[in-house]
Amino acid sequence: MKQYLEANLKEAIDLYQKVLNSSELNTKVNLAINTFVECFNNKHKIFSCGNGGSMCDSMHFAEELTGRFCKDRAPLPAMALNDPSYMTCVINDYGPDIIFSRMIEAWGSEGDVLLAISTSGNSKNIIEAAKMAKSKGLITVGLLGKEGGQLKSMIDVPIIIPSSVTSRIQEIHIHFIHTFIEGIERALFPKNY
Repeated sequence: MKQYLEANLKEAIDLYQKVLNSSELNTKVNLAINTFVECFNNKHKIFSCGNGGSMCDSMHFAEELTGRFCKDRAPLPAMALNDPSYMTCVINDYGPDIIFSRMIEAWGSEGDVLLAISTSGNSKNIIEAAKMAKSKGLITVGLLGKEGGQLKSMIDVPIIIPSSVTSRIQEIHIHFIHTFIEGIERALFPKNY
């Protein structure tokens, strides 16, 4: 166990160092935070979606915004697209590719933001969500991995983690999600910091 634990930790440390040294990632994370802050300042809302572990990350992002992160503050309008009864209904009636896009079609408005999370950048239902978001005038931020996949060119602010290992990508994604939330809170609730 010690051998692969050390290997995993070294791999994670190396990736964190690569991310830390990337001025492009730093710029994109700041742009994402500014996008989220502007969305809330203009009385719009944020949607988030992903599959599997990325769905859990999308839920975590939304619950920290509607709940609280560090200190008490007003809730912010964020929603993870994850209602199981809705999802199984749409999968049964239409198939899995439009589970997120149909909800964006129903609830999204111009000026809202979609946080799309896909470690491959090629998840069909996330691609369809991004297409729907663009057609409705939403701004899109993407937490992606590998080379960014098809989503790289579809997302307004693509944040691509330079790794081919899904678990390492997800570790950076959750770190960036916490960074997004802290950045949002620092801008909107500075007295908490």
